[in-house]
Formats: sequence, structure tokens, C-alpha cells
Amino acid sequence: MKRFFFLILGVLAFVSVSAQKQDGVPFNGIVENAFGQPLKGAKVWVVSPNYFATSDKMGKFGLTNVMPTDTIHVKFKKRVYDVPVDSKKSIRVRIADELKIEAQEDEELVNIGYGFVKRRESCSATTGIPGEVLVRTGRTNVLEAMQGLVPGLTVSNGRAIIRGIATINSVTDPLYIVDGVEVQSLSFVSVYDVDRVEVLKDANIYGAKGANGAILVTTKRGAKK
Repeated sequence: MKRFFFLILGVLAFVSVSAQKQDGVPFNGIVENAFGQPLKGAKVWVVSPNYFATSDKMGKFGLTNVMPTDTIHVKFKKRVYDVPVDSKKSIRVRIADELKIEAQEDEELVNIGYGFVKRRESCSATTGIPGEVLVRTGRTNVLEAMQGLVPGLTVSNGRAIIRGIATINSVTDPLYIVDGVEVQSLSFVSVYDVDRVEVLKDANIYGAKGANGAILVTTKRGAKK
């Protein structure tokens, strides 16, 4: 009986971890000045400055998949501040001057939840999602790693839907292009080989083939050309 009980606990723990990887672990924060006033427009990132969040008028920002040992980078008025996470679940950053910066955990920010993160985290439209960000999801399949990172993108049974909802009588697969070459799927591409991925919701440049959007993958080999 005890063995069965612990087995159930193990399964529940695995499901919980899997769910976290699927949706991304929410991490919310706020950027303030020395007087506790919110700073709007601060650029915040962890892995790559090409994948970032921007603080809103209340100074709040949201990120996903921030690890306890990570360092958050906050850029405000052309200066970048490095803030160690130190296992915090949220962070209130107070910038006093160029040399002094404070960071404390804030339970109120934790309670904002994942919905706020999805509204605040963004990806540069010109450079797309860096490969490093995909690797941090723990997945090797490119499409699965993109799940939750691109607003409006749905991945199911190895298929991606960028625009609209799949129906029996319509084709919703986007156009896949790897290093400038059209391919049928991305199943052969590992996230470890990706330099960046760009998602185009409006891919009219590719004519009828781009009617459902396009996913452009640049591998590390392709980036060196």
C-alpha cells in the first residue's frame, strides 16, 4: 500500500513538472527608481537581449523559465544592470544610481501569475527567438520548444498552427523554411542546432504558400554563411 502511495506521489510530481515545462515558469518583477517610483520602458532579459520583456507604466515586467541561479539584466537609459536571481520567485529592482541597485523578493508580484507574463514578455520581431531560449525549455523538438513562447502559436501532434483553428477541410500548416530552403517539417532539426527562429504571422511575401504564416529557422551552420 505504501509503495502504491509513493508511486502516485511520483506520478503527480512528474505531471506537475511537465506542466511547468509546457507553460513556462512565470517570473514577475518591477523596476523602480531610488524613490520607489515605477520606471517604464526598462528592457529586461536573461539569456539573450533579443528575447526580452519591457516594464509597463507601473514598472512591472514578466518573464518565463527564469532559473534560481540566473542573472537578470535590466537596461534603462542605455545602462545595463546585472541582478542575480538568488532563488527568488519574483524580484523588485530599485535603481538608486549607477553604482547602487537593490533587489528584493516580493510576494505580491508572485501572485500576478502567468497571465501577466504572457502579456508582458515579448520577442524582437526582427531577430526572433534565439536558440539559447529554445534549449532552456528542456525540449529537443523545435516546435515543442516554441510552445508557450510565441503568442497565438499552437502545437499539436507535431503540427503548428499560427493563424486560425484547424478543421477537417482546411489546411492550416505554416510554411517551414530552414536556412532559406523550404521543408515539409522541422522534425529533423534539433534545438541545439538552432541559431534563431522567426515566426511570421503575415507571410504574404511567400505568396499562397505563406497564407498560414511561416516559421523561419536559421541554424548555427546557416548563420555562419
